[in-house]
Amino acid sequence: MNRYRWRTLALEAAMVAAAAVVGFPVYVLVNLAVRAPSDTSSPIRPTTAPTLSNFSAAWQQAGLGGALINSALVTAVSVAVVLAVSALAAYPLARVAAAWSRGTFLLIMLGLVLPFQLAALPLYQTMRDLGLLGSVGALVLFYSGLQVPFTTFLYVGFLRSLPRDFEDAAAIDGASPIGTFRYVVFPMLKPVTVTALVLNAVAVWNDFFTPLLYLSGGTQQTVPVALAGFFGQYVSDWNLVFAALVISIVPVLAVYFALQRSIINGFAGGLKG
Repeated sequence: MNRYRWRTLALEAAMVAAAAVVGFPVYVLVNLAVRAPSDTSSPIRPTTAPTLSNFSAAWQQAGLGGALINSALVTAVSVAVVLAVSALAAYPLARVAAAWSRGTFLLIMLGLVLPFQLAALPLYQTMRDLGLLGSVGALVLFYSGLQVPFTTFLYVGFLRSLPRDFEDAAAIDGASPIGTFRYVVFPMLKPVTVTALVLNAVAVWNDFFTPLLYLSGGTQQTVPVALAGFFGQYVSDWNLVFAALVISIVPVLAVYFALQRSIINGFAGGLKG
């Protein structure tokens, strides 16, 4: 049997301390979100008479309903396009040992080196000429191009670590390259796909600068932009601000808890690969 040693005690104490550091801001956030505006006591003191009216007021005054729909739509469509394009591009780049394959891979990797701020003005002018300013289509198009280099890099690295035995067997059985990728290769990419899905979804959901730039002057907005405007307008009413922040976090937490097992297994397998 493993004996309980001082190292185990020290590890448990460190874990408890880390949990307290992470949990304290969350406690303050929720504590103030359910506190009545008339209560001006310390944020650390537990709220004795919690109220849910702050959430309904924040929902209506900040326009979070439409912002949540826009953020969910942009995130879902953008991530789906990025995963599909990156996986299809990574397969020949990882399997074909030719000069054009290496050159194309290096060209795509330039997207990781060059900051997108350098192309902010030309991209804005392009979106304007296409008539996409003020619509979520501009965000989908932007994110679909921005996230492809990083996601392709993840897929190529993972594919190079996979053996070709199953692909060779599928080719012997007469499967086409597209059929081999669809029925043999892509199912084996589940770990890195989950990893890429989480990383891209968090990046798109939390982005503030791009929606502020491309949706300016329109009626549509995403959650970060709605929270920024709400914060500036109702800066004196911190209870509504914190209630709005809690509302914006709930969808992400709901998706995480629903896919918790797949996300953890995906991260473990993706990082291992």
